[in-house]
Amino acid sequence: MKYWLTRFIILFGFLSFAQEGKPSHTYFDLNYFGGNIALHNNDILHLIKGHPEGFIFSWNKKTYGNETWEQRYNYPDFGASFSYQDFKNEKLGVNYALYAHYNFYFLNRNVMLRIGQGLAYNTNPYDKINNPKNIAFGSDILSATYVMLNYKKERLFSRFGLQTGLSFTHYSNANVKAPNTSINTLALNIGLTYNLDTEDSEFISDLDNEKFTETIKYNLVLRSGINQSDVIGSQQFPFYIFSAYADKRLSHVSALQLGAEVFFSNFLKELIYYQSVAYPELDVTGDEDYKRVGIFVGHELFINKLSVISQLGYYVYYPYDFEGRTYIRVGLKRYFGKKMFGALTLKSHGAKAEAVEFGIGVRL
Repeated sequence: MKYWLTRFIILFGFLSFAQEGKPSHTYFDLNYFGGNIALHNNDILHLIKGHPEGFIFSWNKKTYGNETWEQRYNYPDFGASFSYQDFKNEKLGVNYALYAHYNFYFLNRNVMLRIGQGLAYNTNPYDKINNPKNIAFGSDILSATYVMLNYKKERLFSRFGLQTGLSFTHYSNANVKAPNTSINTLALNIGLTYNLDTEDSEFISDLDNEKFTETIKYNLVLRSGINQSDVIGSQQFPFYIFSAYADKRLSHVSALQLGAEVFFSNFLKELIYYQSVAYPELDVTGDEDYKRVGIFVGHELFINKLSVISQLGYYVYYPYDFEGRTYIRVGLKRYFGKKMFGALTLKSHGAKAEAVEFGIGVRL
């Protein structure tokens, strides 16, 4: 840990002697964090032994309102992050992660909310022979999310600034491979920022406040991926989800959704058969239909060509009981033109993830 911190401090010192040129509108920050693993599942009690710590190193690009979406969101930053996290338990190993992130500002730009999403590599995932106690990570590649809520002051010492606050990290493979209880860490962080420019540019403020709306649009989406049940050693199967929904744009940044979808979750076929044979007390006959049909309401938050979706669903056709009749979906969409989009979403039942979904769709 000290080795890496030393190298990054040297990097900051080198940058301070960089030659002047055209404003880059970029800055770096390095944050150390330490905290506790949150007990969201009693099954991971044996994995909570110490206080995890690590660092997050980030590159950030500032916006000044050259595009209207930047002004609507109070001139956010966007960038990329690399993180290192030591869980202080050899069974959990160490995580290395890469993220894309946005920084949003509040209270006269003194408070920063950062949201990052990416992929992580775990050095010691579950293995039935060599590491059977790591039920948190069933694979070495994981979905990674982190959130920072920090008080931030730039340029306290020339180009250097400070930030500090709370951080939250989440690692899970979303049932791509069992086991997958996941790990959440709540921590305190303190960090150093360094601006590549000697001074900041002026913010542009020329928004047209005219009300914006659209007629109802209709969306068709195909989602797919692979997952498996919680039975360790069971097979991975592909799943397919066909969704149709209407959305109503309420403003430049917000839309409401209402729709229906059908789920072809092939892992349920094996789970239904397994329970009918291994657990007769569950009264599973083995003839139950693995398909489900749901209806949902949702919201879409538009950020440039990206949007954040959140949906709450209910199964109206539910022949086999799996994790309850309600479900949620959260994730990102990326528009390609005005009609086509791709989506990366997580579907779960409460805190219990079912699948990471890759989707393509059209908005008519």
